[in-house]
Amino acid sequence: MLGKLKRNATAGGGFIVLCILLYLYLSENCTISTPIFLQPNVKEQSSHAELYASQAKVSRRSATYKYSWPKCERNISMSNVTDFGSLPRNIQDFLYHRHCLHFPMLLDNPDKCGGPEGSAEVFLLLVIKSAPPNHDRREMLRKTWAKDRLYNGVWIRRIFISGTMGSGPEKRRLNKLLELEQQKYGDILQWDFSDTFYNLTLKQVLFLEWTERNCPGVRFMLNGDDDVFAHTENMVLYLQSLEDNDGSKHLFTGHLIQHFGPIRDRGSKYFVPVQVHESESYPPYCGGGGYILSGYTAMVIYNMSQSITLIPIDDVYFGMCMAKAGLGPESHPAVKTFGFHIPKVEDYDPCYYKEMLLVHRVLSENMYLLWERIHEPNLKCFGSS
Repeated sequence: MLGKLKRNATAGGGFIVLCILLYLYLSENCTISTPIFLQPNVKEQSSHAELYASQAKVSRRSATYKYSWPKCERNISMSNVTDFGSLPRNIQDFLYHRHCLHFPMLLDNPDKCGGPEGSAEVFLLLVIKSAPPNHDRREMLRKTWAKDRLYNGVWIRRIFISGTMGSGPEKRRLNKLLELEQQKYGDILQWDFSDTFYNLTLKQVLFLEWTERNCPGVRFMLNGDDDVFAHTENMVLYLQSLEDNDGSKHLFTGHLIQHFGPIRDRGSKYFVPVQVHESESYPPYCGGGGYILSGYTAMVIYNMSQSITLIPIDDVYFGMCMAKAGLGPESHPAVKTFGFHIPKVEDYDPCYYKEMLLVHRVLSENMYLLWERIHEPNLKCFGSS
């Protein structure tokens, strides 16, 4: 083909004609790929907030618009942090990769909310944090409180958010498990990052980026773990009862935690050294087992996250983002992320759960029974007629 082009170019008079013919050939026979938006340098990260926002707006043009992110390399300058060598390995790894805010998506469903234009039809989006091995938990939630359904005239939708775990054959096995679930249910978002406790904040920010791109009109969200009992029907009724808030105003409610600071005990799961967070106090926040927020507040948090350095405790990080925006969380008495005491012999008395919004922690073997029992038409509870 190029030989033919050369002959035509020579006949037409030279190099310029060759270039024109080559351009026309490439235009007709080659597909122009989606641009790659590069991960910013660590030092330039905060100055790129407007670029991130503009990229997200571009992506709204089509629900199938794709991003491609190069592999984020670790920031080796972190090894110069004071006493870095004495920190636990997971903290070191967090600091090395703290600047990495974009990862390739392995599983996606950009139309889960009906596309950006149709996303306002989703009244309550159930955002469930779930690690790859937790297949049984996801299956149970699909059968109980996380069913996609129309309730009291509004839509409830679910999505599980996940990363990757393991390496080699184990990683491939778990990825295949999620892939099979996705083929059947279409309810999983998975990114190619290590799904660990210290990456929960990263998972949340990645999800908010996805929401800004694919589900910007959603009214409200439940954000919670895959081992909570959520009375999603009560949530709908509570949210519909709000005065003058259809999701377009601030709401962030759950189990309120105040006057608390970083845990410096190296043996604690929640250990946060001064190298990660210098302040001895946290702003008010809601326990990460589960909380309810408006679509408006979710986007405020996402926008604030562009200029607030990640910390590994995701619920605290959301509190930091709200505080920077001049907002705050509030307490709801029917959200119990630390469980609650039932003064009866039976641990899962449906009468106590019937009035709740969310309780942490209820595992699969009790979830189905509890969900069915609170919906028994002849359930008799104390104080009922």
